[in-house]
Amino acid sequence: MSVAVHHRTVTVDGHEVFYREAGEPTAPVVVLLHGYPTSSHMFRHLIPALADRYRVIAPDHIGFGQSAMPSAADFPYTFDSLTEITAGLLRELGVDRFAMYVQDYGAPVGWRLALRDPDRITAVISQNGNAYEEGFVKPFWDGVFAYGENPGPATEAPMRGALTLEQTRRQYVNGVPDPSLVSPDNWVHDQALLDRPGNDEIQLGLFRDYLTNVPLYPRLHQYFRDTQVPLLAVWGANDEIFGPAGAEAFRRDLPDAEIHLLDTGHFALESHFADISGLIRAFLGRVLG
Repeated sequence: MSVAVHHRTVTVDGHEVFYREAGEPTAPVVVLLHGYPTSSHMFRHLIPALADRYRVIAPDHIGFGQSAMPSAADFPYTFDSLTEITAGLLRELGVDRFAMYVQDYGAPVGWRLALRDPDRITAVISQNGNAYEEGFVKPFWDGVFAYGENPGPATEAPMRGALTLEQTRRQYVNGVPDPSLVSPDNWVHDQALLDRPGNDEIQLGLFRDYLTNVPLYPRLHQYFRDTQVPLLAVWGANDEIFGPAGAEAFRRDLPDAEIHLLDTGHFALESHFADISGLIRAFLGRVLG
């Protein structure tokens, strides 16, 4: 059966937020939160695969994809701000309770939403979306943490290097046994958006702010222990950014967490879409009914 995916925008706090949506308006909601350096484009196949049972909503963060890109001088590019916009979007769309899929940058946004109102979250799917310090893979994070702790020309230079086409491509193909399964359209699309004038300052701002996520982890772990929210961790085990120890750590606070480590990398949907979509459908079917 064909599923209609709508491409829409809504104004939140004066900013146009783009989102993809499919499924019946009265169905249980699943919110898909993308990571860096991509957008809701990463969910282009997953949305129709879930929309026969769920109302699926996938926004582009401000500064990413088709959403507004105010300058770094006009908008505070922090994870708190991205969360405010996401919360505003859900409010505009009348979404009260929802399951969420978090990946990379989508994780700290999703964790903040959960900490604000734990009762709203019906389930969590984490695909290389970190919640534990064990997940940070060195040496990748050394440069990010150095820049966050001591911003300046010396620490900024490696971060600017992360904004290149070579590094964008690497995020997609590193750790993937058969890179031919990953469409080059991904990194070409992402890089075109990264290369927009002024977007470098946006990304540098978020790199600097990433350190604010780690102090939230103890509160997040308490949230896990208190709520025992159903959680599926489906993880690219070869990810050089968020390693498999980050997936396995969920069981420390959520003993019933369902964890699957797949032989792929950071953007696991690109090479293992059938596996991941099947695991998500089975998981949501059990926990949401």
